[in-house]
Amino acid sequence: MMSEGVFYDTLRQAMLAAITMSLPILVVALVIGLSVGLFQALTSIQEMTLTFVPKLAGILVVFWLTMGIMTQALVAFFDGHVIPLIHGGGL
Repeated sequence: MMSEGVFYDTLRQAMLAAITMSLPILVVALVIGLSVGLFQALTSIQEMTLTFVPKLAGILVVFWLTMGIMTQALVAFFDGHVIPLIHGGGL
């Protein structure tokens, strides 16, 4: 059975990996959303769909560019934490 310390350490590492993998996409979505919002405020264009296409394009580009890094982070997490727990039983 897995001890509480091992469980919380694995959970902490999983959350760190999730944050590391999602941060580039979230930052790009935030920057594009703020830029489009500022543009809409300055030009008084209040089109609701105007933010969707640039955000989607930016997210797809960043996801494509960082897909390798995200995969490496996920594989490193599983190789370093999850698989040893499965093999060793949490020891």
